[in-house]
Amino acid sequence: MSENVVRLHKHTDPPTEPAAVDTAPTVLTVVPDAPPVRPVPLWVRSGRAVRTAVTHERTRSAGRAVVRHGLYTFNGGRIAARRAWDGRTGSRYERMIRAAEAAGNLEAAEEWEERLQRFRAARHHRRMDLLHSPVDAAKGVAVGAGMSVGVLVALGVIMAISTGQAADVVTPLSATIDFIALLIRIVQIVWGPAVTIGPFLALLALWSVGRKQHAAPQWALPANVRSGEGEPITPSIVVKALRDLGVPALARAIKEMGDAGASMLGPITIAGCGVEVDVTLPSGVSTNEVQNKRRKLAENLTRHEHEVFITIPQAARTVRLWIADSGALDEPIGPSPLVTDETMTADYKKGKAPWGQDLRGDAAALSLYQRHLLITGLSNQGKTVALRSLALWLALDKSVQFLMGDLKGVGDWAMFDGLATTLIQGPTDEHVIQVTEMVESAVDEMNRRIQAPPGTQFPPLIVLVDEAQVAFMCPAKDEDKRPYGGSKANSRYFMAVRKIHNQGRAVNVLMWQGTQDPTNENLPKLVREGAHTRASLALGTESQARMALGDKAVDGGAAPNLLRPGLDRGTLVVASDGITIPAGQSSITVRTHYIDDDAATAITDRAKALRDGVTTLHAIDRGEEHDPLADIAAVIGDAPRVRTKDVLARLATRNPGAYGKWSFIDLKRVLDTAGAEPYKSDGVMVVSRDRVARALTNRNSEGSASAE
Repeated sequence: MSENVVRLHKHTDPPTEPAAVDTAPTVLTVVPDAPPVRPVPLWVRSGRAVRTAVTHERTRSAGRAVVRHGLYTFNGGRIAARRAWDGRTGSRYERMIRAAEAAGNLEAAEEWEERLQRFRAARHHRRMDLLHSPVDAAKGVAVGAGMSVGVLVALGVIMAISTGQAADVVTPLSATIDFIALLIRIVQIVWGPAVTIGPFLALLALWSVGRKQHAAPQWALPANVRSGEGEPITPSIVVKALRDLGVPALARAIKEMGDAGASMLGPITIAGCGVEVDVTLPSGVSTNEVQNKRRKLAENLTRHEHEVFITIPQAARTVRLWIADSGALDEPIGPSPLVTDETMTADYKKGKAPWGQDLRGDAAALSLYQRHLLITGLSNQGKTVALRSLALWLALDKSVQFLMGDLKGVGDWAMFDGLATTLIQGPTDEHVIQVTEMVESAVDEMNRRIQAPPGTQFPPLIVLVDEAQVAFMCPAKDEDKRPYGGSKANSRYFMAVRKIHNQGRAVNVLMWQGTQDPTNENLPKLVREGAHTRASLALGTESQARMALGDKAVDGGAAPNLLRPGLDRGTLVVASDGITIPAGQSSITVRTHYIDDDAATAITDRAKALRDGVTTLHAIDRGEEHDPLADIAAVIGDAPRVRTKDVLARLATRNPGAYGKWSFIDLKRVLDTAGAEPYKSDGVMVVSRDRVARALTNRNSEGSASAE
């Protein structure tokens, strides 16, 4: 038990004189015992110091430098020895033969076999010459020496005659002997230092070879070499990346081929902001083994995962690699031609929508003719903008009609007010009910068109629902207990979409949907498989990618789940026959143009100027009392005249229950009764806005008079 120490504290200064009497009160303070301070053992302090020194960045850098330069020298020796061995033997030719055989190129194998035979024949000839070379060399030396002495003596005789001195006969010979002696002396002087310095020079040469080849582990290389950012793609880099991929059969095959592993590669061609190369895999290696190693392959190529795309072309045992320039995919693409070209118009049947650029930098255009459309992806990845840009282009074809439902309801489609026949915006169950009835009215219009005489031409009708997952997940039911959402046979929205998918394209009634985060609950299988054009932005998992694009596209290399959410906003993977896809591939990656709300409004203003005027409905008429003449005036809008068939189509869309089965006879009867008879203009029957307005005015005035 710890004891407390009682200390006396005086609230006065200590006395200055011994005789002074201290009268201040004394205060007792109880102070607990402080724990004893134990000194840190020396071995602990030494261990900490050692650990700090070992883990310090300078120490680690020095260690990496020692390992790096040591391995430069060692591996440089290996490289030099390998080169020397290749030069003296036929191993290089044998590797080429094995590589050609592995690639199935028998013609190349035969050619290398022929070269190997020529090399062996030449080598045999050189070795046979060595058997006779000593005798020949001795004869050559003797003959050469004799001739040299004779020349020197002849030169001495000439000098002796010239000078008159007989001793000059041996002067050239003695000078030559003195020169040879000098050379021998120089060699004797230099030989000692050369023998001492020579090994160091040899090591320096080997170190230089290893340094140029970066013959050291990645962790030991300098930071600027280790990162490799922006390093150009060469055949040797691709082969090394494949060799280090972690596929044993592939690594063994490349090792057997040696440097000839490059024979697996096709030509490396520039493709937009990157390069493209086909790789023919050796026997025993499947394409999916390479596809499943995409991240590691990208890192081996000193690229990020999103900068390498792997697809499967038509050739067997072949993968196609597209490798972006470092950082190129993070750069934005240019503006849409819809924004820059104010004179652009659209052609639904023959034209293609300018959607963006593919990875090669080429324009990516999509045909919308008689193709149902589905775009999906995670939230806030650019789905609405990508879908809207297609609708904006098609709006520039004045024959196209739109029924639109925006179940987000934040104004992304507000610029289509006055352009779309119906525009419903909002996320509630009531809005889902309205959108469902809108789609059902399109089904009625589709059935009316199907029952028309053969050969009848119909204007395109685009039924567009954004955030369609809200409709599929709606729990509301009608008075007959039929659910609006869900994927059962009694689901109203599901069945309406399925009917349009089944028969709509034949009469130009098309279903476009945009949805988030596809699952079986919010995007039923039958609906997603009914779309001819399927596109996906960034997704979370491969299973979602399969739901969005289908198994064929994903098995062929499509991987929207590998796009980076937020960073790859607006980039989508498309599977469709309406867009140009490289031969052998099942999908293409497109970076879409971004069109903001202001630019979209300007485009819709141009589209509205092409039309006679469209009255947009923001709710569906559910069969309440209606006034045919007033409805005719409403669908005519501000146009001076509208063709009768367009009036019928607009009435059917406005109120399918009342006007879905109307024919020209029904329309003519109402107009004739009101005194606003249709008439011919430029050979087609039209309804006059002024006549209908006058008939309404007269009817209202007569009604007021009778009431009085």
